[in-house]
Amino acid sequence: MRRKFYLWIIILVSFIWINQASINADQHEDSTSIYVVPVEDAVEQGLAAFLERSIKEAEENFADYIVFEIDSPGGRVDSANEIANLITGTDIPTVAYIINQAASAGSYIALNTDEIYFKPNARMGAAGVINSDGTAASKKAQSDWIKAMRAAAESKDRDPLYAEAMANKDIDLPELGAPEGEFLTLSPEEAVEVGYASGIAEDRRELFDMMKISSPKVEEMELTISEHIARFITNPVVIPILLSIASIGLIVELYSPGFGIPGILGLSSLILFFYGHLVAGLAGYESLILLIVGLICILLEIFVPSGILGIIGAGAILGALLVSGADMGHMAFSIGIALLVSIILAIVLFKKLDFNRGILRHIVLSDSTKTDLGYVSNENRMDLIGRQGEALTFLRPSGTAVFDGERIDVVSEGSFIERHTKIEIVKVEGSRVVVREVQEQE
Repeated sequence: MRRKFYLWIIILVSFIWINQASINADQHEDSTSIYVVPVEDAVEQGLAAFLERSIKEAEENFADYIVFEIDSPGGRVDSANEIANLITGTDIPTVAYIINQAASAGSYIALNTDEIYFKPNARMGAAGVINSDGTAASKKAQSDWIKAMRAAAESKDRDPLYAEAMANKDIDLPELGAPEGEFLTLSPEEAVEVGYASGIAEDRRELFDMMKISSPKVEEMELTISEHIARFITNPVVIPILLSIASIGLIVELYSPGFGIPGILGLSSLILFFYGHLVAGLAGYESLILLIVGLICILLEIFVPSGILGIIGAGAILGALLVSGADMGHMAFSIGIALLVSIILAIVLFKKLDFNRGILRHIVLSDSTKTDLGYVSNENRMDLIGRQGEALTFLRPSGTAVFDGERIDVVSEGSFIERHTKIEIVKVEGSRVVVREVQEQE
């Protein structure tokens, strides 16, 4: 009887477990896996590295959709191209949800997604390409960018005219508030009207309803601490500032005794620069090797001054910086700014400021070995003047002589003196003892 009771209990538990597993499986089949990836702030290499990780994770977990929530003023063209290749290279359907702005490179990223949705009052466009110094890019660069914008629109069956108008001022679209001479910027309503947007959604819930997703399973991607650092450091504005701090710190350290705060600050800035670019996938092993060689040479130069080690170290660090940048031209420009700033501040620091006051007195060595403070480089034997002795060697014009049993290195006034000749000390200048031959009286 007891055995039958236990058997019924086992059968009942098994039935409940199988039924629950079936319910969970049905729920899983009914839910739609959506990866939400933020595309915020400037478009640069750090953002590209983050999106690469996000898309890869979505593919590994068989996501049904990837939604890119875009709020970006634009950024680097090369990074935007890399991000576009990542988006078009995945088999997962992609959606751009513009929550504030998708300007410049941000609009190009949105154009490469399968669908675009807007939040009310968001905007998209104004994609003119400019140089890092704010001036208009070359005609070749502008032409390439316009073609890329058109190609992105055409690849998703959108009218390429409006994509071109976002990057080309020569397109005349006054009905959309973009007469000739101005870049096109689309409002949500205008984007829907021209077929660029599939709808206007107040929030994610409304967005998923428009996408006809009833049971969304949302996975939000977030930047790691390392990726936050990489995005900040690879920002085109931050790079020259960081390099300026590094160069100033190392220059001050060269004029300081031992190794202190300026050197630590300079080295930390360099290490931070390479760490961010390594996380972003820009710096490789070759740049790290050059950096290590350069730092070792700089450290040796500080403790064993030679000049050559300093030049080698500076060259190695410069090479490491150049090969770590996404754009060698921009990196050279950043290095130039850093060198200019460091030279100006070095002149102010070492020519204009009083190092005997404030915290600077702890940074730069101001003591000197002056004679009036009792410092002497050699014993000045003024008592030797007038003493007579004998040359032990030929004086040509230097040699050795003996005076009252004391051997002294001497030099003649210029003439050759035979050894064993009687001589007299006529001048003493530090370690230099000058003698002349004694003329015998007849």
